[in-house]
Amino acid sequence: MTKDRMIQNGIEYERRGEQYYPLLDLGEQTTYDIGKYGKMHLEFIKKHRRGTYTTLMTENRLNEHLHNIDEQAHEQIDLHIAQMAERMGITEELKASDLMRWVQMMNSIKASAEEIVMKEVVYK
Repeated sequence: MTKDRMIQNGIEYERRGEQYYPLLDLGEQTTYDIGKYGKMHLEFIKKHRRGTYTTLMTENRLNEHLHNIDEQAHEQIDLHIAQMAERMGITEELKASDLMRWVQMMNSIKASAEEIVMKEVVYK
């Protein structure tokens, strides 16, 4: 090692001016696109789960975690919508005969499904 570099506690440091700075390697990070629910979860953990946020950041798992939350939320919403529509008897026949009523009922179901998923997945 030269005078401008040293290793202490397994961490390599470089001298800049009169101080030593750690040479940290962040490693490989994923770069998934994050959707609506992943972004909402990010804001939630930044405000209310600082430890989780910091851990995910330092372990380079934040992007992957947010991507998984986003995918899980979309899957859950689709599942809830299908189950609720079946329970309420919303069919293709209703869509063909009374489109406006079908749209109204499906929008109501989607809002209910999103509310459930927000509580169970995004804000957990």
